[in-house]
Amino acid sequence: MTNGKIPAARLGNGAPEVGAQGLGCMGMSFAYGPTDAGEARATLERALELGVTLYDTADAYGAGENEKFLSPFFKAHRDDVVIATKFALAIPPDDPTRRIIRNDAPYIRQAVEASLKRLDVDVIDLYYMHRRDVNVPIEDTVGVMAELVREGKVKHLGLSEVTGAELRAAQAVHPIAAVQSEWSLFSRDIEAQVVPAARELGVALVPYSPLGRGFLTGTFADAETDLTADDFRRQQPRFTGANAAANVALLEPVRTVAEAHGASLGQIALAWVQQQAAVHGLPVIPIPGTRKVSRIEENTAATGITLTETELSLLEPIASEVAGDRYADMTFVSAGRE
Repeated sequence: MTNGKIPAARLGNGAPEVGAQGLGCMGMSFAYGPTDAGEARATLERALELGVTLYDTADAYGAGENEKFLSPFFKAHRDDVVIATKFALAIPPDDPTRRIIRNDAPYIRQAVEASLKRLDVDVIDLYYMHRRDVNVPIEDTVGVMAELVREGKVKHLGLSEVTGAELRAAQAVHPIAAVQSEWSLFSRDIEAQVVPAARELGVALVPYSPLGRGFLTGTFADAETDLTADDFRRQQPRFTGANAAANVALLEPVRTVAEAHGASLGQIALAWVQQQAAVHGLPVIPIPGTRKVSRIEENTAATGITLTETELSLLEPIASEVAGDRYADMTFVSAGRE
């Protein structure tokens, strides 16, 4: 860090420079159990002080409530933040507990207007397709998104959980600034096709869940016994039962490296993700999520950690040994379609 702030990195294809680490805001009001709104707001402010400028949300997080929660912070710091939000996970009118994937033009136009209203801004800096509807050609979806750019409602386009081929098809329609996919010591499937495509096309990678949804920090060992009933990690295969027990053992090399650096397990996990920028030759801007000031300070400090080749080699086998998929249904993410 310089002057207490994290270094900068640039999103792809003419998109702006941002802090080299962003902030995933979902958990501030959705998915990870009870939250303290006051502490979450303090975390947003502290993140900005530390040089975090990319803030990530989505219309699906709490059915728009996360965007509403973030709106006052964005309004107070509009010239200093890059707002990223997403569309595609629609709520069916007959069942508010479900989500269906929609990439069609009418829905996209409805979604962007709703997000602009909830965020209370004139333009969205980075607008992602959250998930891919395979029944709609991606060229059509990105074509509609490109229209939003021309209309001044969106500045830059992103895609989440797309395959390498889907990214290439999208880029042929309109420049893509970023691909957001899960990437961590536990989840490395995107390295086969997506990362090479992004590097070739000048697209930045924005890894979500770089801390393995908290598992890599060692703060919980089994979601069913350690987390509250409303925490959605209880539904993810790798965090429960025999899978969780097997995966806890995989943290030992992370702990070894952490001790050598006087760092936390989470900081080593983040340092590994950040170092993939140099390994693979493209911008990598992880967006770890937190709602605590102490954690944002811990996470951003990881930008100052560089792992040795020996340490990288020690961590290399972890992903191949992880028990359980990252979702119960993998057809909705890129690994299920590659």
